[in-house]
Amino acid sequence: MSLSSLLLFAGVYFAAVATPGPGIAALVGRVMAHGLKGVEAVIAGFVAGDMLWFLLASTGLSVLAREFAGVVTAVKFAGAAYLLYVALSLLRMPASFDAGASPPAATTGARAFLGSLSLTVGNPKVIVFFLSILPLVLDLGQLEIRNLFIVAGLAALIQTGIFLSYALAANRVRGWLAATPAVKWMRRATAGLMAGVAVAIVTR
Repeated sequence: MSLSSLLLFAGVYFAAVATPGPGIAALVGRVMAHGLKGVEAVIAGFVAGDMLWFLLASTGLSVLAREFAGVVTAVKFAGAAYLLYVALSLLRMPASFDAGASPPAATTGARAFLGSLSLTVGNPKVIVFFLSILPLVLDLGQLEIRNLFIVAGLAALIQTGIFLSYALAANRVRGWLAATPAVKWMRRATAGLMAGVAVAIVTR
């Protein structure tokens, strides 16, 4: 695998991941509501979801995935439910908060991981990238096992870096808005955005 091919993939994948979508909306909403508590499990779920679709696309199992479209649809609804859960968590928060106080209770560990994983597996944006765009960037049929691991590792690093950057930025904004009336409207707007994204996912 040439360096130019790897750089092309890195650039296209970076642009795809960095573009705001359901995953970033859920991550930012969660951080605004709960801070950084448990965010590592959430990001790990997003990365695992992308790796699953990469595995399916690179091994030719994407055809099998289409055969089990019902399962993908069920997971899509689970992901939309996760978005709605985060949106409701935002709406239930008090009108203001102390950024120095302990974050409110949030799902962590396996529950947080499975929530973001289900959102990624059923995310139309992710599916379109790995099943339609990725084959145009890389000749998956010619990739050796070693190169598959290299691409997967690079993708995991890129996605982790981008999602962590969004999480840290959201946490910084959370601190700026602490104990101000603006936080109430910010939460409502974020919750409304996530609810809209959930509806869009279900109706696609």
